[in-house]
Amino acid sequence: MHTSCSLTINENASPDVPLDLNDALDQLVPESSSYRHIDEGLDDMPAHVKSSMMGCSLTIPINSGRLLLGIWQGIYLNEHRNYGGPRKVCVTINGLRQE
Repeated sequence: MHTSCSLTINENASPDVPLDLNDALDQLVPESSSYRHIDEGLDDMPAHVKSSMMGCSLTIPINSGRLLLGIWQGIYLNEHRNYGGPRKVCVTINGLRQE
C-alpha cells in the first residue's frame, strides 16, 4: 500500500536472487538528479519507477487453505527506497469456502 515498494513472486531458494534483482533494477533505473521529482531524495523517483515496473499487487491461487506457489517460489515485498519506512500489506481473499 505504498508507491515506492512493490510485490513480486520469484525464486526463494538462493539468497543471491533478491540481491541480483536489486542490482538489475538499479542498473535499469539508477538514482540521479535528472528527475524532476526529487523532493524526498534522489532515491524517491527511481523507487516510484521500480514500483510501477514490478507492480503493487499479486494474485495467488489458494487450495485447501494453502498458497499455490511453486516449490522454489516466495513472495517478495521489494523496498525500493534506501531507507523506507514501515510498510503495510493488504490481503483480500476471494472465493467460496469449501466445507
